[in-house]
Amino acid sequence: MVTALPNLVTYFRILLVPVLVITFYFEGDWARWAACGIFTLAALTDLLDGYLARARKEQSELGRMLDPIADKLLISTALLLLVGLEVISGINVAAAVIILCREVLVSGLREHLAELRVKLPVSILAKWKTVAQVVAVGFLLSLPAGEELFSWATELGFILLWCAAILTVYTGYDYLRAIARHVI
Repeated sequence: MVTALPNLVTYFRILLVPVLVITFYFEGDWARWAACGIFTLAALTDLLDGYLARARKEQSELGRMLDPIADKLLISTALLLLVGLEVISGINVAAAVIILCREVLVSGLREHLAELRVKLPVSILAKWKTVAQVVAVGFLLSLPAGEELFSWATELGFILLWCAAILTVYTGYDYLRAIARHVI
């Protein structure tokens, strides 16, 4: 059996996660830019695999399962690295924790709903949450090098991180309401 191209793109995104981690073992501006570039490339593959799956009519159960796993691996790993390096520190750690908790919660809810054969579509707000997360994390991964190019990189990164956290709470609540209808 030949694996569909969209799934290969998703596998590639998963393989980029350890590459992202490796860049954190190096110091210097080039390492921060490399991390930002790897993360951006991985985030763009999320758009590409979905587009290819629809355009080539190669949507699959494997792809539907792997795509959100790859997304959560990428975002979670990046947030943990940023907290570990203390790029995200103080009260901003709360935003990262909110995002991580929601990702775990929604994964569990989706798994439970799948057992009930209930599909839970991704909402438009959840897509905006993802965009805010990706852009925030991209800016934060570039720091401190990003500050030299964009003096507002830190502020924008944290504003978007908190926007993502707020959207995370709201969309997480939406998912909880949806599952409540099927469980209660």
